[in-house]
Amino acid sequence: MQIHRLPALSDNYIFVLHDADRQIAAVVDPAEATPVLQCLQHLQAELVAIFNTHHHGDHVGGNTQLLQQFPNATVYGGAADRGRIPGQQVFLQEGNSVTFADRTAEILFVPGHTRAHIAYYFAPSQPEAPGELFCGDTLFAGGCGRLFEGTPTQMVNSLSKIRTLPDQTRIWCAHEYTLKNLQFALTVDETNLDLHNRYETIKAMRQRSESTIPSLLGEEKRTNPFLRWDQPILQTKTRSQNPIQTFTRLRGMKDQF
Repeated sequence: MQIHRLPALSDNYIFVLHDADRQIAAVVDPAEATPVLQCLQHLQAELVAIFNTHHHGDHVGGNTQLLQQFPNATVYGGAADRGRIPGQQVFLQEGNSVTFADRTAEILFVPGHTRAHIAYYFAPSQPEAPGELFCGDTLFAGGCGRLFEGTPTQMVNSLSKIRTLPDQTRIWCAHEYTLKNLQFALTVDETNLDLHNRYETIKAMRQRSESTIPSLLGEEKRTNPFLRWDQPILQTKTRSQNPIQTFTRLRGMKDQF
């Protein structure tokens, strides 16, 4: 399974999964149709699946036009998003799975950003290979999604679920927010040497207009404050040793950053 990262809108990413042997493709969170159609034409591949993580327009905006071009494609999304994702045919819950290119993705229910958010986790195909997590707007490189429909408790539970995955898991999040996320992280975790090093690397990458996605989960665990609610420095910053309260205060600080 090959993964093609497509920039879209102002800061979105769309991911096209390609099975070259069968000349078929799937797409994750098509914000718009045009870049997907251009990619499919270049790959000479037929679109067979649309994997949506949640219902927001910058994740499903291309569904309808893609279905016009590929009416046999199957549209997947969370069960609780019924009626909110254009063309949705399959309604997924925690523990379900989907298959593409001889790879099986486990469905993780990760509410918080929205009440129905899901993620798709493809376990490693070989012992030394990375896993692939398509997490929409739940976890970002250096940050996490805003709480629009969910609660802090839901988001902490969702991030805790992601945090248990192997360190070599690649995080394919849907936005290029990394630099600003790390700028915030430095204000609450200023003694973290790994974070300082990552920030300098990311700053240089963005100056060269390079994408910072995917990131590795192991690096997120070391540098992302929203996976580090149990670290003393962040508990001190938020004046709380309660994980939910620590996260809630961090998220409020980030919202005002």
